[in-house]
Amino acid sequence: MNLKQYLILMTVGTALAWGAFWAVITYLNPQDVGVLGLVFFYLSVFLSVTGTLTLLGFAWRRFRNHNEVLFRHVSMSFRQGALLALMVVGILFLQHNELLTWWNIALLILGLTLLEFFWLSVKRLPPDSL
Repeated sequence: MNLKQYLILMTVGTALAWGAFWAVITYLNPQDVGVLGLVFFYLSVFLSVTGTLTLLGFAWRRFRNHNEVLFRHVSMSFRQGALLALMVVGILFLQHNELLTWWNIALLILGLTLLEFFWLSVKRLPPDSL
């Protein structure tokens, strides 16, 4: 798959995810939904935010570093978009369960930041050291 196909597929997938989010918000009553309705809500939020942040992150990296290999930007943008979307879903989940406090947000941010640093450090290790 080349870069143009990936970006088109990611854009269409993101638009579909936002459509699913809109449908969940419009057609599901938060008072009546069970676990399945909440799963649809969190999944649609995760997918739509991941796609949006991935595309925005890729556009930003391409604008700033237009002389580098573009496929390197794709994987980093997707990973960071997914981590930020996980943070958004985590904050929404904590708010839903009335557990949202500043220290829970700080721990969530710290955990995801450490995960990103771990990911970056593993990519820099030589192949024979693993």
